[in-house]
Amino acid sequence: MFRSVRVSYGELGAAGKFFVYAILLLGLLLFAFPLYWMIITSLKELGDVHRMPMSWIPNPFKWDNYSQIFDDVPLLTYVWNTVIYVAITVFAVAISSALVAYAFARLKARGSGVLFAIVLGTMMIPPQVTLIPQYLLFNQFNWIDSYLPLVVPAFGGSAFIIFLLRQFFLGISKDLDEAVKIDGGGYATTFFRIILPLSIPALATAAILEFMYRWNDLIGPLIYLSTGDKYPLSLGLSNFTAAYAATPWNLLMAASMVAVIPPLLLFFFAQKYFIQGIVITGSKG
Repeated sequence: MFRSVRVSYGELGAAGKFFVYAILLLGLLLFAFPLYWMIITSLKELGDVHRMPMSWIPNPFKWDNYSQIFDDVPLLTYVWNTVIYVAITVFAVAISSALVAYAFARLKARGSGVLFAIVLGTMMIPPQVTLIPQYLLFNQFNWIDSYLPLVVPAFGGSAFIIFLLRQFFLGISKDLDEAVKIDGGGYATTFFRIILPLSIPALATAAILEFMYRWNDLIGPLIYLSTGDKYPLSLGLSNFTAAYAATPWNLLMAASMVAVIPPLLLFFFAQKYFIQGIVITGSKG
């Protein structure tokens, strides 16, 4: 019989700690290099991008690349479209998923387990299977070339977010529900005044995950949007070369940096809630 041996960090010797830090540093360099390459490329002249050997520090620094992308491409319009689209869909998915998750976690009814299994089963359906039927349906509604096909389905919630929040809600003591009932409160009072305030970490996790998905979403806008003034950042960047005869990699990387900064800032400032929500949700059930 073999026994698993667990060694805490404090029990490692100097050599063990050096090995751990070396592995972490290697992983850091591996994941940070693409971001570093994007930054230095965005500050180079176009002729220096393909120069060999590669220059690790731009010389000179072309800071005007960032002002040029706003002059050549309606980047502010893309950013504004993305912010509005992401804000509406994140709010819609978080609220609707929380309502459904609360029903599955607290309201016991015949067949609720089967319904929850069906909800989870929808995650196994490839999106390519429903892409054409959805397009035909939205075309009948005359919703093509608008954000309605992208925003309206968000009010139906997300199967994964429903599962995530349900697991969290199951860990909240039901004695609180009984206390609300004794005070004359109903399900709405329990949900909005008890469950939601206690579920901030899980809701923050759900919002961050949905934000990342919607901010980087390309397929949806590519299918349903055709007017350039309605493009979000993801679709605008994919058509960035249309304004030039060839791909201006330095300008494209500068525009990509503009698109990358908001998700990075969001994760850095909200990582405490994100990690807390994932850990707590994973320990409930």
